[in-house]
Amino acid sequence: MFLIMARAATTSDPFNAVAEPRRRQILTFLAVGERQVGEIVAAIGLDQPSVSKHLGVLREVGLVHVRRNGRHRMYRTNAEAIRPLHEWTGSFERHWRHQLNRIKERAEEQMRSRSAAGLNASKEKP
Repeated sequence: MFLIMARAATTSDPFNAVAEPRRRQILTFLAVGERQVGEIVAAIGLDQPSVSKHLGVLREVGLVHVRRNGRHRMYRTNAEAIRPLHEWTGSFERHWRHQLNRIKERAEEQMRSRSAAGLNASKEKP
């Protein structure tokens, strides 16, 4: 017998909100600075209603702030709300650093082997 657990709403926490790839794109675009909705639409390539919907979700979980600037709404990331995401992904940093170090060591070992083979081959030629 399987127990099916309901998935939390995307508006319940930042982790669920960023599960959607377009929202991650929007956050990445906003990481460089405050932007108008029109700029986000142009950069992401979605229609304005879709971008507004995604921004609404990101705003509801606190990942972005919005302010009015005349007739425009300006969006920017909320670094403090993103911190839990960063801290969680950081918990995997040790694993990836270890993996990258292993790759580096193998590549260096192969380079040394190739260099040694090249030197031996040149010594054998009269």
